[in-house]
Amino acid sequence: MRAAVRLAPLLLLLLSLPPLLWAGNAVVGRALIDSCPPVLLYLLRWLLALALLLPFTHGLLGAEARRAWRLHWRWWAGSGLLGMSSYNALQYQALQSSSALNVTLIAASLPLAMLLVGRLAFGAHPRGHQVGGALLALAGVLVVVTRGEPAALAGLHFVLGDLLMLLATLCWAGYSWLLTRRPPALADWPWQRLLATQMLFGLAPALPLALAETQWTAVPLRLDAGLLAALLYIAVGPSLLAYRCWQLAVAQAGPTLAGVFANLTPLFAALLAAIWLAEAPQAFHALAFVLIATGILWASKS
Repeated sequence: MRAAVRLAPLLLLLLSLPPLLWAGNAVVGRALIDSCPPVLLYLLRWLLALALLLPFTHGLLGAEARRAWRLHWRWWAGSGLLGMSSYNALQYQALQSSSALNVTLIAASLPLAMLLVGRLAFGAHPRGHQVGGALLALAGVLVVVTRGEPAALAGLHFVLGDLLMLLATLCWAGYSWLLTRRPPALADWPWQRLLATQMLFGLAPALPLALAETQWTAVPLRLDAGLLAALLYIAVGPSLLAYRCWQLAVAQAGPTLAGVFANLTPLFAALLAAIWLAEAPQAFHALAFVLIATGILWASKS
């Protein structure tokens, strides 16, 4: 049983930075729906991230690495397909038809998805304070997405993209739990090589899917300075930096508490929108922060 987690400043940074970067990713992904097909966007994102990481991945294709691929291919395939491939492809596809409000609301179910996947797939028994903290943080998210007006929930309309986002959230929960089940033989692997290998396994289905996508999508590829800048951001921030911080955070705090911190994403998204749209923060933002912060503290107790 995991002991109580001390939320030291460095751990707080590791847990908070990914939600901030992923909030920007959701905004950018939504902005690119008319500039790049979703599967192609996920392919370009990870190809660029891999290219940036390759100079720091000595021995990526060496004999030792290939042996580890063969021995632990199930773990590599699971973490690569769930964390890099399925999650990102489903998220970008969801943004094609689902509203930002709905996607934010569904993504906020991550703490509960963590508990569910942990219990069903990994035999982890959630404790009462973890469930309570997750529900309290979820209440904070609802305050954000409804702008402090609970009646707004009645006006939500769900579409195919919402189901895709729900599947993406379950995939991310599975990926996070797999990080805590890394084979002992990989314990000493440099993080750059570990992440690059996950990218390779995650990219495996991307090319055929991107080619197939050309048959069902009408979205053109508009290669311009805006798309290139967006690709650079999502390759460096939400990919390399956020994934490394998430790996460290899950290792120190566990997937359940990390999932509660993921509820900061919609709050950060609201604040980013406030900055970009010059909208002053509202009282409900403060209430949401209090609820989320309290849920985080509650979930971290012994």
